[in-house]
Amino acid sequence: MRKKSAIKAPHPEEIALFRATVADATPLKPSNRVHHGKPLPPPRAKQHLADEQAALRESLHGAIGLQDRLEGGDEPSYLRTGLASSVLRDLRRGRWVVQDEIDLHGQTREEARLLLAQFIADALQDGVRCVRIVHGKGLRSPGRQAVLRQLVRGWLIQKDEVLAYCQARPQDGGEGALIALLRSVRRTAAG
Repeated sequence: MRKKSAIKAPHPEEIALFRATVADATPLKPSNRVHHGKPLPPPRAKQHLADEQAALRESLHGAIGLQDRLEGGDEPSYLRTGLASSVLRDLRRGRWVVQDEIDLHGQTREEARLLLAQFIADALQDGVRCVRIVHGKGLRSPGRQAVLRQLVRGWLIQKDEVLAYCQARPQDGGEGALIALLRSVRRTAAG
């Protein structure tokens, strides 16, 4: 077992030599700044926040028209119990702005599961509400089976943080991607 070495006090001659060396040095002026350990998060546009709130209000309280009743097909979708169907409708229509995305192409099942879990945790921490998850169509998979497509859907349903998801619109990835709506995280004044 190795002994910890004790720090020796400087010898009086060393102290005198140090003071003589720095005697004509001028101290720096105080910077008058406070240094915090972590940088502040990037600012979020107030209009963006207002748009999100307006979309959510309309989703929850807006009238349901004929077009809304006819909309929706066989594409995959999920809506957490207790939420208005208009939330899913607005997600399908692209009323929520996609704020971040992850591409799981080429990942193994376990890698994809871990990456997706970390992605959702990071999104929540950053205040991101709407995300795109690209899982691919399975065109390069053995037997052309879209394994990740089914797995991702199951993983999302299991997460309390996920309020809804739907298949992405064709311009956003179509059958190879999902758009998911995450719950908001209330931030305290201290955090």
